[in-house]
Amino acid sequence: MIRHSSLCARLPVRKEHAVPRKSFCCDPGCALLVILLAGCVSAQAQGSLPQAPDYRGEIRRGPDGKLMVIPAPEPPAQTPSPVWVSKATMVVGPGEKVGTLTEAAQLARDGEVVEVRPGSYRGQPALWTQDNLVIRGVGQRPVMLGDGKSGDDKAIWVVRGGNVRIENIEFRGARAADGKGAGIRLEKGHLSVHACRFADNELGIVTGSLAGMAMEIADSEFVDAPRDGRASHHLLDVGMIGNLVVRGSRFQNGYLGNLVRSRARENFMLYNMLADGAGGKAAYELEFPNGGTAYVIGNVIGQSEVTENPGVVGYGGEGPRWPENALYLSHNTLLNDREGGSFVNVANAKFPAGVEVWAINNLTVGNGDFDRPAQGRFEGNRSVGRGELIEYGGFPLRLTGMSALRGSVRPPGNAGTVDLLPNAEFTHPAGTRKIRVSSSLSPGAFQ
Repeated sequence: MIRHSSLCARLPVRKEHAVPRKSFCCDPGCALLVILLAGCVSAQAQGSLPQAPDYRGEIRRGPDGKLMVIPAPEPPAQTPSPVWVSKATMVVGPGEKVGTLTEAAQLARDGEVVEVRPGSYRGQPALWTQDNLVIRGVGQRPVMLGDGKSGDDKAIWVVRGGNVRIENIEFRGARAADGKGAGIRLEKGHLSVHACRFADNELGIVTGSLAGMAMEIADSEFVDAPRDGRASHHLLDVGMIGNLVVRGSRFQNGYLGNLVRSRARENFMLYNMLADGAGGKAAYELEFPNGGTAYVIGNVIGQSEVTENPGVVGYGGEGPRWPENALYLSHNTLLNDREGGSFVNVANAKFPAGVEVWAINNLTVGNGDFDRPAQGRFEGNRSVGRGELIEYGGFPLRLTGMSALRGSVRPPGNAGTVDLLPNAEFTHPAGTRKIRVSSSLSPGAFQ
């Protein structure tokens, strides 16, 4: 292909020794070449290149020796590129177009990401009805302060969307007229809560009772129930929903109510710390009042010496509500600072078919009974004194390296499709870390 500009660059122009031409080629192709050469000479004589003409095709010499222009082919039709639509983001906070959470909940649309700037947000209740919504605090965790106000007189935030995820938000000081004001109230759909904190609320999180509902909580803190005596202040109160997963979260310093109460059909309590602490006065630390299937793996569960209820874990006290009922306790560390009581209470007599209970490789610390279940498995459980443990997060939890209990138990096996062998450990103040477990296992939540 011969372009005007490239041809000029290749042909040097000399002003001396010009040779006059006596004749000219009458070939149209030759005439075209002469014109191009003349243009190059003129342009270089002026010290600059002319603007390149529009490209009309390649110049080639045909079989007859004549130059010809081969028209450029038509450009292929362009296939439209897929249009990628990113999630819209609403920014909420001081100085932003949307300044309050109340307004944000009214304006948000399905599928949006709502980012909340750091700061304290007082008296801004919100009702979230959107589907596929993400609400997350950015930077230092923003704090939602009840300040005497609540959505529908129920909670700081009420969630009624189909699928909602809440990240890095603190809820504090929830109050309601009936004494059951919650940080979050879930009334519909699926809620995921990650890296959040709930403090000084009459209820941390409370849910409705629809079988199609589900909730997942991870790496979060639930602490400091109010001391007003108005009601049972559960840090987490789960109704008769379909599925509950709580992982890597801390529950501490309850009052009258439970640290965790769940009526869900299926429960996964994995690698959490449910330990009341010295000043805590919770009832049960963990309770499943209506049975269901409960997998309790790798948790620290402990009550203080001033607790209101002598039992640490309760199951089935109000009788069954679900067709399948079983309790699987594997590799938990159970603490009891009370003078007496029991580590596990199972109301077996209230279930016509009885309750299948597996208690495997748990470590008990302190006083209390840990009785063999009426039906199920009971093996690998060990007791130890406080002096044989290393403190972690303010509690005696880890066996010393020289403990005779190290390597003293066998793998717990599977309960149906669920592996009861721990693959993680709780990390203080909230979270988990992965662990590799060898064939040499120790009882309790820490390997």
